[in-house]
Amino acid sequence: MPNFEQKVVLITGASAGIGEGIALHFASLGAQLSLTGRNSQELSRVASLCQQHGAKDEQILVQDGDLTSAEFRQKLLKNTIDKFKRLDILVNNAGMIYYAKTSDTTEEEYDTMMNTNTRCHFFLSKDAIPHLKASKGNIVNISSICGPKPMAEVAVYCMSKAAMDMFTQCLALELAPFGVRVNAVNPGTIVSKIARREHSAYQDEDKYQQFLEIQKSKHPIGRVGLPVDIAQAVAFLASEEASFITGQILFVDGGRHCVSSAVATSVQK
Repeated sequence: MPNFEQKVVLITGASAGIGEGIALHFASLGAQLSLTGRNSQELSRVASLCQQHGAKDEQILVQDGDLTSAEFRQKLLKNTIDKFKRLDILVNNAGMIYYAKTSDTTEEEYDTMMNTNTRCHFFLSKDAIPHLKASKGNIVNISSICGPKPMAEVAVYCMSKAAMDMFTQCLALELAPFGVRVNAVNPGTIVSKIARREHSAYQDEDKYQQFLEIQKSKHPIGRVGLPVDIAQAVAFLASEEASFITGQILFVDGGRHCVSSAVATSVQK
């Protein structure tokens, strides 16, 4: 397994789901962690779990705030550098989704999704570039199967993730001469809170379990994913074992990207 001792990893959207899984996995691999999300109580919970996975208290920095705020992004990076003196890995994971047909999508919903899923990560990455050049570090973007695969009733979400895929490859070209790698992981359906939080029907546990059962049949491997599946892929791409990999869009989706999307109607990052 890769070793991340002395490496500093900044993870956005670290308070639940995929972000939590990534944080716990990096904690078990010895990394120093800068964790951010909007929910301070959930971030504290994840920080405590990171200690159970091997991280020491002094190896963890927790900052709650809104990534769509330029002021908070600058504060996030400054406090990370002030504490750890470096940044080696940026994991752009924070994201959200509204389930709505194009005809029902409001301008506010459009702006919220594009700002949260794409814009804030563009500018956080931009501000992190000098630090990543100094460490010859790397960026891993958490995109989605919806980036290259159209799905009904989540058009803006698909657009935001398609933008992240293209940003990944463009930035990989820009930063390759400096020894900085940029890759993306594109999950299929993962057991997390995003669907339950944003889709009213899935807030009922029985209905959510029914949703997962339906999703199993859409993944050729016969199951939905877990946060640890994504975390392990992220750790690989961020490690020296992947030192010759950049600009990669890595599907971690049980083969779902191989299946036709013509009648797909539901998605979960």
